[in-house]
Amino acid sequence: MKVFSALAATLPAGESGRKPLAWLSRAGFALVTLFFIVLFSWSNPVFLTLDNWSNLLQGSAILLIVALAMTLIVSAGAIDLSVGVAIDFGAMLALIALKTWQLPWQVAVLCALLGGVMIGLVNAFLILACRIKPFLATLGTWFIASSAERIYTDGGGAISWRRMAPEYHDLAVGNVWGIPTPVLIVLVVWLAAWLLTERTLFGKRVRAIGQNSEAARIAGIADKRTLFWVLIAASAMCAVGGIILSANLRQFTPLAGQSYLMDAIAAVFIGTAFQRQGRVSMGGTLGGVLFLAIIDNGLNLMGLNYLVKDALVGVILVVALAVSFWQARLRQQHR
Repeated sequence: MKVFSALAATLPAGESGRKPLAWLSRAGFALVTLFFIVLFSWSNPVFLTLDNWSNLLQGSAILLIVALAMTLIVSAGAIDLSVGVAIDFGAMLALIALKTWQLPWQVAVLCALLGGVMIGLVNAFLILACRIKPFLATLGTWFIASSAERIYTDGGGAISWRRMAPEYHDLAVGNVWGIPTPVLIVLVVWLAAWLLTERTLFGKRVRAIGQNSEAARIAGIADKRTLFWVLIAASAMCAVGGIILSANLRQFTPLAGQSYLMDAIAAVFIGTAFQRQGRVSMGGTLGGVLFLAIIDNGLNLMGLNYLVKDALVGVILVVALAVSFWQARLRQQHR
C-alpha cells in the first residue's frame, strides 16, 4: 500500500494527475477479475464452455442469496452471524413438512420461509428489545438455533427424504426455458432485492440508518421498525437458500448452512470494489459472488491438491479484500 501512496504523491495535483488513479479506483478490480478469467481459460479450455458456466452459476446460487441477505444487513449498519442457521431452519422445516407431516411441496416452501422468519424474529428480539449489539445477538442466535438443530436430530443426524415431490426436487435440478431453476430463482431474488434497496423509500431509509443512525432518527426515520423488517427479510431470503439446498440433496444436514457465512461476508465487501460509490450494494455483491465462483471453479479445473487450493483461495481473498479497500480509499481521495 505504501507503494501506491508514493505513486499517488508523485502525480500532478491537477486533474490530469488524478485521472489515472480515479480510473483505477473504478476499474482496478474488474481488471483483476479479467486476469483470472484469462488465466483459467489458458490453463483449461473447459473453463469458458457454456456447460461449465452453467454449473458455475448453479453452484453459486445459494451463496448469492445469502450474500444478498448479508448486504441488506450490512447496509443497515449491522452484521448477521446467524445466516447459516436461517438456511438450516428453512431446509429443516421443509423436510419435516414433506416427510413427517406429508404436506404438499408448496406448503413445504411456506414452512421453510417461516423457519427463516423465526430466526429473524429471535434476532430482532435480542437486538431491538434486549439492546444487544448485532454481532453478539446473532452469535447468540447461532448458538441457540444450532443447538436446537442437534437436539431435534439426536446429535446431528441428517433428515433424508428421497421420495419428495418431483416439483420440489426440480427447484434445485430442474430448468425453465433452458435456464437452471436455481439460477432463475436467484435472479428473481436479486432483482427484488435490488429494487427494494435502490428504488424504494425503504431502501433509502436502510442506507440512512447504516450511515448514521442518530441522524436518521433525528430526521424522523423509525430506525427500530426499519431494522426489524431488515432482519426478517434477510433471514427469509436465507431460507430460500435452504429450500434449494434441501431440494438438491433431498435431505437436511444440521449446520450445513454455516459453510456459507464467511464467503457471504467476503463477497459483500469484495463487491464494494465493483460499485462506483464504493458502498455495499446488491449489484456489487453480485460481482463479488461471481468473482469467488470464478476463483473456486478455475482452481478446481486446474486439478490442484485441495490443501494447496484452500491456501490459494485464502491468499486470493486477502489480496482481493486489500484491493477493494484500497479502491475505496482512492475514491475518497479523488471525490
